Amino acid sequence: MPDWLHKFFETIFSAKGIQDLIGTGGIPVLCLIVFVETGLLVGFFLPGDSLLVTAGLLTTHDDVKLNLPLALVAISVCAILGDAVGFWIGSKAGPALFKRDDSRFFKRKHLDRAHAFYEKYGGKTIIIARFMPIVRTFVPVVAGMAQMGYRRYTIFNIIGGIGWIWSMLLLGYFLGRYIPGIDRHVEKVIVLVIFLSLLPGIIGWLKSRRAPSAAGRA
Repeated sequence: MPDWLHKFFETIFSAKGIQDLIGTGGIPVLCLIVFVETGLLVGFFLPGDSLLVTAGLLTTHDDVKLNLPLALVAISVCAILGDAVGFWIGSKAGPALFKRDDSRFFKRKHLDRAHAFYEKYGGKTIIIARFMPIVRTFVPVVAGMAQMGYRRYTIFNIIGGIGWIWSMLLLGYFLGRYIPGIDRHVEKVIVLVIFLSLLPGIIGWLKSRRAPSAAGRA
């Protein structure tokens, strides 16, 4: 792995690294990361939830120049645009992606998982997936591949994008505003956010493991 890529991973997966990234790059960096995570297949590994909650928490710091209203609007727009790009990719290249070999930045199993999720929940998937790491990157592609009506997709996209960005940023803001000293435990907050974001996937995996077992006993 190249040194620059190794350093990038160290930055986005550590509490101090995330804080430094936000403090240095501000809203433009947040917008870029959210857009890449939601719009480009190579962004599935980016930690959107922990990044957004940390950003919300840092808006309560006087030494960090991060405007909360501007962040809410700008990052929501980028999240919506990202999903729109993902939908376009799916509508143009969806079938070919299912035939593509795995690489460092592309795992077909993630696409298969998103497809199964979409088949189960339909249009609601666009909103639900926003709160699920990895799945949120691939669901727009699946929706585009399935030729979902773009007007209907856009409605779900806007609701999901605003709901995800606002809930994560405001969660961080209220934690920083009303829980004294929580800024000294950012690492614990990030771990909790990551766990909660992964919880639906863990529950789904456990259910899928139980189903064959129950069928075997029957």
